[in-house]
Amino acid sequence: MFTVDFRIRPPFKSFLKTAMYAGAARRDGITRKVGFEPSPAAMGQSLPLLISEMDAAGVDKGVVVGRVSGALGNVDNADILEVCALHPGRFVPIAGIAPLPRKAAILEAERLLGLGFKGLSIEPGGLPEPLHYDDRRLYPFYAFCEDRNVPLVIMGGGNAGPDISFTAPEHIDRVLADFPELKIVSAHGHWPWGTQILHVAFRRPNLFLAPDYLMANMPGMDDYVRACDSFLADQFLFASAFPFAPVAGYAAWFRALPIRPANLEKIMGGTACRLLGLQPEG
Repeated sequence: MFTVDFRIRPPFKSFLKTAMYAGAARRDGITRKVGFEPSPAAMGQSLPLLISEMDAAGVDKGVVVGRVSGALGNVDNADILEVCALHPGRFVPIAGIAPLPRKAAILEAERLLGLGFKGLSIEPGGLPEPLHYDDRRLYPFYAFCEDRNVPLVIMGGGNAGPDISFTAPEHIDRVLADFPELKIVSAHGHWPWGTQILHVAFRRPNLFLAPDYLMANMPGMDDYVRACDSFLADQFLFASAFPFAPVAGYAAWFRALPIRPANLEKIMGGTACRLLGLQPEG
């Protein structure tokens, strides 16, 4: 089964300066809380070990998602391109970008897309002035992505802002309604707002959920599983959020969930290929 892990942050260059690697003890504590042992690749900050772990897990491609996220850290987009070039065909680049100021953001987005990035990622709640998703100052950036058919990844759960209101689903629901052709991926799947965001996804076919490690053995897990084996099968993305979950352990856990094979095939890679324009052959 062709498998795409939709959110991998490899142990490479500027990734190592972000909180997910600099705060290793906290990260590994979270990993254990959700029922996994930390990845040796994460603990050893080893890119070769990550590749070996992907091989062992049967993960064909990893989507390397950048970030501009204040206290959580920033990733140099040049490092994303470099790690993709080091392992051709193994990683898919998505650039992190600050969506404001408007003109600079759009110029930078055009530049990044011209370099081969397959999508863009924003974290409005991590900006110097934290913003909810439906802040009208973000709308020109959304319009750009919609007009260019650029998939947009948002930090949609976990520590996505100063308080829990920054992941409240009504904010992204309004954006999805105002930009019906804009394809938005919610990294962390808007956990802990599981029931509410599933309703939003039911209404908005342009929303894709990737609950990643925050789905594993957590409250609301069964709701996500029921949804992705029914009405959400075409809008659900397998993602580990490595290094917070081990690629191999998370993939094995996910494949054992009670999801019918036809739906599992979409979730594990088919929908990601459709969203990013990838060929399952590699």
